[in-house]
Amino acid sequence: MTAVDNLWYLAREARQQAEQVYHEFRDAHDDFVAYEPTRRVSRSRFRTVGERIERHGLPFGAHTLAYRPSGELLLVKQDAIDRWVLPGGEVDPGETVREGARRELREESGIDVDYDGLGILGRVTFRCDDHETWGVLPVFEGEATSVDLAVEDPDGEITDARWFSRLPENTRDRAVLQEWREQRFGDSV
Repeated sequence: MTAVDNLWYLAREARQQAEQVYHEFRDAHDDFVAYEPTRRVSRSRFRTVGERIERHGLPFGAHTLAYRPSGELLLVKQDAIDRWVLPGGEVDPGETVREGARRELREESGIDVDYDGLGILGRVTFRCDDHETWGVLPVFEGEATSVDLAVEDPDGEITDARWFSRLPENTRDRAVLQEWREQRFGDSV
């Protein structure tokens, strides 16, 4: 089998796993913002995300929309890409997806939340050459139970955490986060 065939097979297996995981989230939750971005990636990145998706359906792990009742949203700074992003990351073996999101939130910001449910359900498509697959990006939402921030990211990817009433221009996936805020808080933000 050639490398092209291997990527084709990996893409197919990943799609099957993603389909199953996506339906589990969709059936278990309602009232979330649907999100369907597409990313063109290199062959090596395609293989990496394909392997992650094949394992558990999630190319980027799980994330949290941590908010205050006033509508402020917690974002963390990822210097390597010069973007403010939602706290989150890979789910460890033995963790549920929500447990992974909670652990990542604590590591990257030092806070905890009372989870309300699923705020955003992403279906992220990856393309490379003639290959395509997709994975699930679950983003849980929850009201902060503490607001004092402390970054203790063991991966060293996150360098800052802040509450924002207005999202910075260099916020990853800014449009979908604004859509979620409008749906959640209406005109109050």
